[in-house]
Amino acid sequence: MKKNGLLFFVLISGLAMAQISTGATSGKWTFGGGIGLGFGSNGYFNVGISPRAGYKVLDNLEVGAQGSLNFQSSDYYKSTMIGIGPFANYYFAQNFYASTLMQHYFVNYTDKLYDYKADAEETALYLGGGYMQRIGTNAAMQIGLMYNVLWRENSSMFSSGFSPTVGFVIGI
Repeated sequence: MKKNGLLFFVLISGLAMAQISTGATSGKWTFGGGIGLGFGSNGYFNVGISPRAGYKVLDNLEVGAQGSLNFQSSDYYKSTMIGIGPFANYYFAQNFYASTLMQHYFVNYTDKLYDYKADAEETALYLGGGYMQRIGTNAAMQIGLMYNVLWRENSSMFSSGFSPTVGFVIGI
């Protein structure tokens, strides 16, 4: 149940989060992040925030650091997940991007039915990319897929290594 709930939250957060980078196209620094919010049956509630700061090494290459804070709760369990790590995005052919993100996660989980508590840590290295549709001169919508190459079926806290991404970027 822990893995399914965590996967559901990660998928919902990934779909709901918007990634926004600010700054003029000639600027080197980008700032932004995302927010996710969800409600469901059995008292299910989740909220996530994912701030990030980047630096344009080249016009098409951005590197930086990203953090994440996710909280979810239901009648049966609650968990808090904090992650931090570096990222790199490479934009090419005007409508595509390749991305890598490393996150080290710290998770606190409580099963309310069985009064069970656990703490865990896991490092994820996501590789992927996607399609980017321009919206105006300095904004785009991104749709992509990332895969955690460190994911292992029987030892990971996540149910799958795949993570869909949807976001908006301003200032690229």
